Amino acid sequence: MAQAKINAKANEGRFCRSSSMADRSSRLLESLDQLELRVEALRDAATAVEQEKEILLEMIHSIQNSQDMRQISDGEREELHLTANRLMGRTLTVEVSVETIRNPQQQESLKHATRIIDEVVNKFLDDLENAKSHLMSLYSACSSEVPPGPVDQKFQSIVIGCALEDQKKIKRRLETLLRNIESSDKAIKLLEHSKGAGSKNLQQNAENKFN
Repeated sequence: MAQAKINAKANEGRFCRSSSMADRSSRLLESLDQLELRVEALRDAATAVEQEKEILLEMIHSIQNSQDMRQISDGEREELHLTANRLMGRTLTVEVSVETIRNPQQQESLKHATRIIDEVVNKFLDDLENAKSHLMSLYSACSSEVPPGPVDQKFQSIVIGCALEDQKKIKRRLETLLRNIESSDKAIKLLEHSKGAGSKNLQQNAENKFN
């Protein structure tokens, strides 16, 4: 009888300890789940800051090279350039880095994709129009929508092999490059138009002078 009571108390103790351990484990797991949400929110916020920095630098650079900047006085242009350089310097003081975890295959795919884009960028000065078409085909390879033009199938397979975060960064870089090319095209066309208009006015003035 006494032995039975001892065994009962021992079993009760084991049950209490087991139940307590399970509760504790559940609470710890719940805490880690909540922390995981906060970690992902932190990475998303840091990525958003990275993107905002890229956008700000692009906008400042665009203003510095805009057609409007060429059509103001030298003094005003110098003052605006100083302001733009100050803003760019302050923007560059913001350092945010979100590291992407990659396996060896993803690392190699990223290097390959980056090398292809760099090769196209290096051809800008030689043949801007052809480089633009090539960039469009690369961008179409990153788009989930139906592309308006041809798709670089080889580049698409390379991008698919990259980590998801790298795929987004590659697409953003191509978008930025295409916007810069578009801005350059507009600036060149405006410059050609102003030169053409100036030549036409000179010709008309010369004709009026001799008439």
